[in-house]
Amino acid sequence: MRSSCLNVLSFALIAALSTVSPSAVKAASPEPVKAEHGMVVTAQHLASEIGVEVLKKGGNAVDAAVAVGYALAVVYPTAGNIGGGGFMTIRFKDGKTTFLDFRERAPAAATKSMYLDDKGQLVKGLSTEGYLAVGVPGPVLGFEVARSRYGTRPLKELIAPAITLAKDGFRLEQGDVDSFDGKTERLAKDPAAAAIFLKTDGKSFAVGETLVQADLAASLSSISEKGTDAFYKGAIADAIVKASADKGGILAKKDFEQYAVRELEPVKCNYRGYDIVSSPPPSSGGVIICEILNILEGYPLSYLGYGSAETVHAMIEAMRYASVDRNTTLGDPDFVENPVAKLLDKAYAAEIRGKIDPFKAGVSQALMPEGVGESKETTHYSIIDDEGNAVAVTYTLNGSFGAGVVAPGTGILLNNEMDDFTAKPGAPNLYGLVQGEANAIAPGKTPLSSMSPTIVSKDGKPFMVIGSPGGARIITITLEAILNVIDHGMNIQEAVDAPRIHHQWLPDKVFMEPYALSPDTRKLLSTMGHDVQIDKSWTIWGQATGILVGGEGLAEITAGGGARYNGAADSRIGAGAARGY
Repeated sequence: MRSSCLNVLSFALIAALSTVSPSAVKAASPEPVKAEHGMVVTAQHLASEIGVEVLKKGGNAVDAAVAVGYALAVVYPTAGNIGGGGFMTIRFKDGKTTFLDFRERAPAAATKSMYLDDKGQLVKGLSTEGYLAVGVPGPVLGFEVARSRYGTRPLKELIAPAITLAKDGFRLEQGDVDSFDGKTERLAKDPAAAAIFLKTDGKSFAVGETLVQADLAASLSSISEKGTDAFYKGAIADAIVKASADKGGILAKKDFEQYAVRELEPVKCNYRGYDIVSSPPPSSGGVIICEILNILEGYPLSYLGYGSAETVHAMIEAMRYASVDRNTTLGDPDFVENPVAKLLDKAYAAEIRGKIDPFKAGVSQALMPEGVGESKETTHYSIIDDEGNAVAVTYTLNGSFGAGVVAPGTGILLNNEMDDFTAKPGAPNLYGLVQGEANAIAPGKTPLSSMSPTIVSKDGKPFMVIGSPGGARIITITLEAILNVIDHGMNIQEAVDAPRIHHQWLPDKVFMEPYALSPDTRKLLSTMGHDVQIDKSWTIWGQATGILVGGEGLAEITAGGGARYNGAADSRIGAGAARGY
């Protein structure tokens, strides 16, 4: 076995072969948005503006996060939601941190084999389409727990802008309309969804037209007046349960009444002197980001260069090994023992580095443990207030527009999050993830997630707020944004815009965004044994939102002359925006 020292030296010796300068990325990226008092970055500009208004009126970052969460449920229906679930990572101005899990839960009637036929084979569509795919939603209670414990403003004030947007409607811009591309036929299958999101002729709305959501406005108004009971114990829950029963689902009123939010200790690690705080199980995101960072810390990535074959090879192998751990050992902490301490141990990372051949690709099948044979339609938003409180929120419906169903009278799109469970060990889910028994379906259990709302600090002060949608690629997208800033000196806009690569153990392929790697780098990786494929499906590469504190990039931060807050909405987001004041 090669020592990790030999590996690092071998990488360094051949660093100059294919380095690609990030200058091309810089030329393509606009300048980050700059502000001195507060910053909100979301996937929809109206939601960003609502968040900033909350900050201007004296609300803190948590207040803004709640207002943004409700606003996105109106203006970003493909992923923003109150019918799905998510996570919130919070770093307070005094440096303390916490994490809220308001992820979906499996209904009490759920069974391990509910998506298999009598021969034990997966039935296509059962875990992704219709009411049988729906987990118990969490955002309404999640937002209220966050607001009541850590916010400062009343719920009525924070939810009011969303009610207005739903009741009066909002003008659709190109980015809003683009989110409906390819979804018309799917939405048309559910009469209640079609009545909201399609015109009477069955076509989607056009740029300049207004989307009004009267039923959603009524649901939001009920929550505003009656609090969380309106959703979990009142008419909204009754309507969802009835629609589920009528259309083959298994949701029960008791599932809603018993739903609870978990407050957990975030995952913490350190990378080159930067403190990382991120999502713990039932998310794999924070653990696996930290595991990959621990492995990569042993390589001189800055010296090897952005986009070089050596840098990319190290990233691929770190992703490969960490993904095995993600897909086979992690799950809901109430149901399985998660080996978090081991996966975060830098000695374990050094052990993995010792197994990585600097000149040859690993073989995923060789890492297959015994017993083993997430959606692009998630959204992330990043917020920081004038006092330095920072919030990172990632929440999801799973697939685009979730399960594609709306309970009549509610206006609420419902998730298809049950597909994130291991429906059958060894069989890939909607996004190609091959997972094990730790993530098997069980009543009341939360499916394993890749969502990674992350906050980075340096010398006790907030440095970066970052996260992204992207299903299984959330982890690598968030990871690469961090590497781009810390190792490659990009500003925050360049860091979230830069083309991406991804490896998730199985399938044993390296996926790259168009133009992510030079032909020379691809040739060298191929020679090493990597199967590199271009993935042109732009939506699956995520839409990161980030904030950098003290400057737009490390150079400006080090010089001490930058704006306090620097926000960046991924250029892949048609309707997204960074807004500050």
